[in-house]
Amino acid sequence: MFKKYFLLFTILVLISSSVMAKDGGGAPDAPPVPGEHTPPDNPIDGGLGILLVLGIGYGVKKLREKE
Repeated sequence: MFKKYFLLFTILVLISSSVMAKDGGGAPDAPPVPGEHTPPDNPIDGGLGILLVLGIGYGVKKLREKE
């Protein structure tokens, strides 16, 4: 029973994080001002998602070792 709910919860978390990461595609940003530093548009969601899944897996493994 625990495996079933854990799998469902994991899938829902992964799906919801990818849905929230999508851009709305609204109006484009204003052009940058010359000499002004603009940060790069690098996505960091993929790496954080992988770390989150690995951390959850590690926690589940440790909980099962205790029993």
